[in-house]
Amino acid sequence: MFHVGGARSALQNWIYAKQQGGVFVLRIEDTDAARNKPEWTEGILSALDWIGIERGSYEGPYFQSSYADEHRAAARRLYDSGRAYYCDCTREAVQARTGNQYTGYDGYCRDRGLPAGEGRALRFRTPDEGSTVVVDLIRGEPTFENRLIEDFVIARGDGSPVFLLANVVDDMTMGITHVIRAEEHLPNTPKQQLLWDALGVKPPVWAHVPVVVNEKRQKLSKRRDKVALEAYRDEGYLADAMRNYLMLLGWAPSGDREIVPWPVIEDEFRLAEVNPSPAFFDEKKLRAFNGEYIRALPVEEFVEVCRPWLTGTGTIAPPPWQPEEFDPAAFAAVAPLAQTRIAVLSEIVPNVDFLFVASPLIDEAAWAKAMKEGSAELLDDAIAAFEAVPSWDAETLKATLETVGAARGLKLGKAQAPVRVAVTGRTVGLPLFESLEVLGPERTLTRLRAARLRLT
Repeated sequence: MFHVGGARSALQNWIYAKQQGGVFVLRIEDTDAARNKPEWTEGILSALDWIGIERGSYEGPYFQSSYADEHRAAARRLYDSGRAYYCDCTREAVQARTGNQYTGYDGYCRDRGLPAGEGRALRFRTPDEGSTVVVDLIRGEPTFENRLIEDFVIARGDGSPVFLLANVVDDMTMGITHVIRAEEHLPNTPKQQLLWDALGVKPPVWAHVPVVVNEKRQKLSKRRDKVALEAYRDEGYLADAMRNYLMLLGWAPSGDREIVPWPVIEDEFRLAEVNPSPAFFDEKKLRAFNGEYIRALPVEEFVEVCRPWLTGTGTIAPPPWQPEEFDPAAFAAVAPLAQTRIAVLSEIVPNVDFLFVASPLIDEAAWAKAMKEGSAELLDDAIAAFEAVPSWDAETLKATLETVGAARGLKLGKAQAPVRVAVTGRTVGLPLFESLEVLGPERTLTRLRAARLRLT
């Protein structure tokens, strides 16, 4: 799955590259076999497509595994130049020497002169003095004392380079000039910058954007939080709403506004204006954003974007009706009513299912709430009155039921509750009388009679 925080960073990289006349590079870091499957790569590509970073408009995807020879060559260069050494220490041995499981590596093998061998990791020799300054477009110049940076592993005991080295070598190989990523990577940056320096190449420009947190101000976690971009897509969030919202995680457009056209964001976004403080991913706010975007769609476009939920797809569950039961004309008739009432596209199904199923899907809690004493008699009167209406239209139906209710001392709101549940199965939904008009007299009366029978 593609993390929403990764999507935010991708958009920022994408815009910055366009602003600077540069190139966005997509690299799949696939050297961890346990986390590497073709379908997961396709998931990343399709998620990027969805938010507007479309295939063919960037370089790549490149795959880190394709550059294994370059990684190994860099490790050899560092060893040959004395900037790295082999170490056979186990975690247990280090802990036994230091007496503390939280203390980092103690440099025990620095001067032992061990050659390469099975089970011997290659460690980078960090400087004992001075400091490493990271020039960051967002955070200024964070400074790290070199003596506090342990001699870190750059290649495992089997000779395979670890992420820190592979990432640096890939950036060098691909000519990366700017790295825009989440602040959780900042602690790795002095180590990577030391590697750039040791390999004789000028490091890139860094920009560490704020970490994305949940309502408890905890870093968004895939184990605890809803973080997959694909999940939001399949729930019915619009791509335009999602990318607008993602760009607000740590940055804001000019003026007192948040919902703005994408070209405005592309024009106004500045890395230097990104707030370094943690950014709250507020799903309620995103939902409200999405509702605004849905209501702004032309009705014809709204009908079109609802289609996957009306038919089902590979990742979206099919609706509760059979394909042959769906009536495009009926949906088009109620679409303007539904458009103002939903915040995500998946909510279209419970709003319109009564039109396309043979009998309504009764919500038992709604039934119990609506079908109080006197409901049977009310339904009798409503059936008789509806059978006699001169015209089956919303205004006539409303006036008719209003008269039925008044005869029993009920206001329209009370009178229509049993009718709504009998016809739609729920206490809330689209405007009742417009719904009855589209459903038609035969199906409406059949459902009212069935409900009356159930009350017997």
